[in-house]
Amino acid sequence: MKKTIFSVALMFVVPVSVAQHHHPGSADPSRGAAHEPLDWRSLESGVLSDYVQLTSRSDFLKAGEAYFSPDSNWIIFQATPVPPEGESPEPNYEMYAAPLERDASGRVTGAGKVIQLSKTGSANTCGWWHPTEPGRLLFSSTIEPPKEENQPGYQRGTSRYRWSFPVEMDIVTTTIKGGAAAPAVPIFTRFGYDAESSWSPDGRHILYAHVDMDKSKKLGRPDADLWVYDTKTGLHTAIVTADGYDGGPFFSPDGKWITYRSDRRGDNLLQLFIAELDYDDSGRIVGIKREVQLTDDQNVNWAPFWHPSGRYLIFASSRVSHRNFEVFAIPALDEHGEPVTGREPIRITQADGFDGLPVFNADGTMMMWTTQRGPKVEGEDHPSSQIWLATFNSAMNTTFANGN
Repeated sequence: MKKTIFSVALMFVVPVSVAQHHHPGSADPSRGAAHEPLDWRSLESGVLSDYVQLTSRSDFLKAGEAYFSPDSNWIIFQATPVPPEGESPEPNYEMYAAPLERDASGRVTGAGKVIQLSKTGSANTCGWWHPTEPGRLLFSSTIEPPKEENQPGYQRGTSRYRWSFPVEMDIVTTTIKGGAAAPAVPIFTRFGYDAESSWSPDGRHILYAHVDMDKSKKLGRPDADLWVYDTKTGLHTAIVTADGYDGGPFFSPDGKWITYRSDRRGDNLLQLFIAELDYDDSGRIVGIKREVQLTDDQNVNWAPFWHPSGRYLIFASSRVSHRNFEVFAIPALDEHGEPVTGREPIRITQADGFDGLPVFNADGTMMMWTTQRGPKVEGEDHPSSQIWLATFNSAMNTTFANGN
């Protein structure tokens, strides 16, 4: 049977495909009209400090979507390695992990030896760490190279980026031991694109996005629903099935809520949602109790991520410009655990180029994100997308939680 492939022509340009988890794809990171470079160290002072660039252009053409291990000692990320001289770069992302290096005071100074988790040539995205089993990870992979017609890239005759959703993409797991990774194996196998996954705080459930092929055909564009896989019973349950691509989901720190972004209007202007989960008496997730929309504007809002307090989210947005995504914070739940709506986002990053895919470590003392604020390689039009980390000022938590 011929496999149907869906792709999306993005209306905006980012170094990470918004059609995915938080989804690194590449893109044309045009930076708009010429102006004096923003002094981001001064503009972000009071919120971010002690900046560290974790990946570099000397190793990776682009890198992004990084997540901390529960103990904040490792990261998992996806990247395209610099090819040997005279060879073409891989069209897909490889998946990597690396330990964080620290000085005598415990401050992170960089990333250590990188371990490749994926099989060279496969397509990979959306990594995550197991909450209670050290060294165990998951990510999405085709394991083998996807079919040629599934490759992402720029469409001929247009400047729009085409992101494919290979039906070979499954959620896989591997373990790191002794400085090496075991071969990745599927956690489960379904027909269609499965990605954007993470374990629940207790490790029982896996939250993920599944591209519904029938709905996508009817709508004429990719349509993903949010599902949970119960590792205890082996059951899959659809929990968010509204029309439009629902993706980038994460559990709240207490496991009672999830956050995600959705293209409900079908205009590629993504909006942020949270939803309260419904558990049965056995502890299995059976659906959602209520869904709450946090943003409703003419911007692209995506890659939401919970602060460890559970009070607010950080996310990437085009509020400044569709050619200059920045990181913002927005209240989500009040001190009683009830949803907060109608609040304006607060800007966190202030730099030229792309800033997005922000995440916190377990205690909220560090923020890690993908950015183009590094040095530019001679002959290239813009700095490459790489992973940075900074100390996050906890004194700002009240401000971000209250939205003032």
